[in-house]
Amino acid sequence: MNGTYLLGVVIFVVALLVSVTLHEAGHFVMARRFGMKATQFFVGFGPTIFSRTRGETEYGIKAIPLGGFCKIVGMTPLEEVPPEDAPRAFYVQPAGRRAIVLVAGSVMHFIIAIVLTFVTLATLGGPDLHRVGVAAVESCVPLAETASCAPGDPAGPAQAAGLRPGDRIARVNGVATPDPTALVTQLRAHPGQDLVLDVRRGTRDVTLHLTPVPVQRHQIVNGTQTGPLVTVGQIGVQPAQTGQFLYRQSPLQAIAGTGDLLRFQLEGVWTTVTHKLGSVTQLFSKHRDPAGFVGIVGATRVSGDVLAATSVPLSSRIFSILSIIIGLNVFVGLFNLLPLLPLDGGHIAVVAYQKVRDTIRRRRGAAPMGPVDYARLMPITYAVAGLFLVFSVALAGADILNPIRIVQ
Repeated sequence: MNGTYLLGVVIFVVALLVSVTLHEAGHFVMARRFGMKATQFFVGFGPTIFSRTRGETEYGIKAIPLGGFCKIVGMTPLEEVPPEDAPRAFYVQPAGRRAIVLVAGSVMHFIIAIVLTFVTLATLGGPDLHRVGVAAVESCVPLAETASCAPGDPAGPAQAAGLRPGDRIARVNGVATPDPTALVTQLRAHPGQDLVLDVRRGTRDVTLHLTPVPVQRHQIVNGTQTGPLVTVGQIGVQPAQTGQFLYRQSPLQAIAGTGDLLRFQLEGVWTTVTHKLGSVTQLFSKHRDPAGFVGIVGATRVSGDVLAATSVPLSSRIFSILSIIIGLNVFVGLFNLLPLLPLDGGHIAVVAYQKVRDTIRRRRGAAPMGPVDYARLMPITYAVAGLFLVFSVALAGADILNPIRIVQ
């Protein structure tokens, strides 16, 4: 473990604490804006290290830096509220104001992601999400699947055609190749056939013509070459991974780039949730999916590994850590809006239910029923919270005992 690794860990932990603090600040500011009473605003949990009371609110830091909280009086009708504070209690406020206070935490995560993405693209730069970067161009195409260049191997069509490291391939025979998988699929599908590559070189567009060499390779199944041998085309090129090459953008370009990068993050979250659920059964096996679920412990370790990967340019390492932080905020912002108690989204669902229920009663000439009975919802709340706790502990255990490592 070296200093660079520790720095990556510290960067992620600090970013996590800042995100949590701003999440709670979103709730706190909007509650105060609507006249609700907030009695505490703390970073961390456990014993209090420092606190100071200003006005009616106690601000402070607690010993365990794993989150934070703000205490708004009367978050549910189950809470005992002093008579003098009853008019300012959360649960007696109009539904719209309560919903705004609840959603403000997630909004802060989205604001963090948007601002951090824009600043990153406009200063450090970002990847080209519409083209595949070229990491390396080989002098030959090995006839053997696992071998390097040997006498008698055919020359690499990519090098012969003039393809260079740093070029970005946009299309193959008019078909878009926005990621390495799409590029490899296109090239493998055309052994011995003439291809036209549309390439961006710096700020110029160039067109290259080449013919992939027919070779015997195992068929790709579930992302790995484990299928039977088939004849495929190869040109002797190594695609760059997303983020390996960065391109600085003007402020106007960064606005559009921010939308592209956040959409890329959203697609990643969607893919994880919809296609990776089965991977949780392999958290402790040697087949753990490196693109599957990872907890806070794992994300912290990956951040350290990323910054310690000295074979990668520093700008790309910094971009990767910032991408992890951006992705974390996107995920937490969305996750927190799930209509499940005790998440904010669950409380929003209760507010919406109460609003719809009372509106229907008024139209029927009946009186509103008042606050929802939270006591009846507590078993569901405990069950969901228990499930989240078990899943979090399992992820933490896997991240410690069977970690996903970027640097070996």
